[in-house]
Amino acid sequence: MTERTGRCLCGAVSFKLVTEPLATRICWCRDCQHLAANGSVNLLVPTDGLSFSGELAEYTKTADSGDEVTRQFCPKCGTHLFAKSSNRPAFRVVRAGNLDEPSSVQPNMNIWTVSAPRWACLDPALERVERQPIPPK
Repeated sequence: MTERTGRCLCGAVSFKLVTEPLATRICWCRDCQHLAANGSVNLLVPTDGLSFSGELAEYTKTADSGDEVTRQFCPKCGTHLFAKSSNRPAFRVVRAGNLDEPSSVQPNMNIWTVSAPRWACLDPALERVERQPIPPK
């Protein structure tokens, strides 16, 4: 198991992962595209494997999956850090780009590919799922 750390752009929020990601996915849903101006690489981790320090602001919206998704971000610099779903409280989503060592993870799947723009660079070696994949157990 590798411990991973990360932070927001201004450093006001920092976090630690003490568990391996259950999945590392490139998400092409329209919400992630709005947040990242592209697909976003997200780690799915057990909720109890994530700790953080600093204040978080939140925004909740109904996602394409139908779940209520609460996105958490730094109120100072606006960096989107985490997300949690109303239907999956045992999991948290962590934005891989905020890791101190983002190369320590490797995406294994493209999700919501039905929403990807025609110009999206989808690695042919990665599994593609048109919408929401089945959650890991």
